[in-house]
Amino acid sequence: MARIEIKNLNKVFRTELVETMALTNLSLTIEDGEFVAIMGPSGCGKSTLLNIMGLLDEPTSGEYLLCGVDVSKKTESDRTDIRKGVLGFVFQSFNLIEDLNVEENIELPLFYMGLPKAERRKRVEAAMDRVSISHRAQHFPSQLSGGQQQRVAIARAVVSKPSLILADEPTGNLDSKTSLDVIALLKSSSKRFEQTIVMITHNEEIALMADRMIRIEDGRIGEV
Repeated sequence: MARIEIKNLNKVFRTELVETMALTNLSLTIEDGEFVAIMGPSGCGKSTLLNIMGLLDEPTSGEYLLCGVDVSKKTESDRTDIRKGVLGFVFQSFNLIEDLNVEENIELPLFYMGLPKAERRKRVEAAMDRVSISHRAQHFPSQLSGGQQQRVAIARAVVSKPSLILADEPTGNLDSKTSLDVIALLKSSSKRFEQTIVMITHNEEIALMADRMIRIEDGRIGEV
């Protein structure tokens, strides 16, 4: 289970001439199994926050507790291990590998985890059933619609049974109806499998489908 506790988090980006405060004294708690949407204007710090949650970046100061462990100062090797074992990612651009079919794209995280082939096959089949994409198992990304590609991306994110799923504008390239279907799928996953989901979106209709909406303004928690 992935309870998130962020305490007095600051993130500063520095160059030789400029210092930019991306996050300022930000504190936030997200409960186990909660589906949270983060909104805010471009440049407000929401993507920076998501990158820190995903251990793709580290804070300048403050604490980030994931499952009760402060992961903000972990080594890159430890961060990689945590990403493999605890985190799942869903991106706006799908990030599927064009030369791999649906099954192979979904299987990839399990391959890197070193799981036996029989276990990989079992998990892939379950993940495909979960997102209703089994009938496209042998198709390649170029043969799929945008909604189908995002279903594959979600299956790839959940196949390793992560405690926390981070979704960065997961409906950004989809039409309105498909977007609602994809968010309903994520919400169902959160409730059925008790996974914590944190999603960035610019779409308030999409955000309202989450359990809770958080607004970021100028690197701080704002009023919803």
